[in-house]
Amino acid sequence: MITIEQTDNLVNVAVLGEFTLSDFKTFEEQSLYKLKMPGTVNLLFDLRAMIDYTVDVAWEEIKFFSREHNHDFNKIAVVTDDQWITWQAWLSRIFIDADIEVFNDYDEALAWVQT
Repeated sequence: MITIEQTDNLVNVAVLGEFTLSDFKTFEEQSLYKLKMPGTVNLLFDLRAMIDYTVDVAWEEIKFFSREHNHDFNKIAVVTDDQWITWQAWLSRIFIDADIEVFNDYDEALAWVQT
């Protein structure tokens, strides 16, 4: 399950439990809507409560960020204490033209992504 909040230039996503394809499609829809607005768009992913994600989510994420929208986002903040997710975020820097930072603290991530 996910929750999504949008502010001026921020799409703030929290994943709770398993991140499913349906959840990703909801994120994608909200992000595409935000990308139609003037200005830059930043993302904040709070993955501290994520238990797992499905393989189809991983594939959709690759397609969405590296093929279709690799130049569309300005900053991407990821909040996690999971080393595997941290490694994936750092690897994403190769394919995505955005500042990507990983945080353990949500408030620090929010402050960074909003500047």
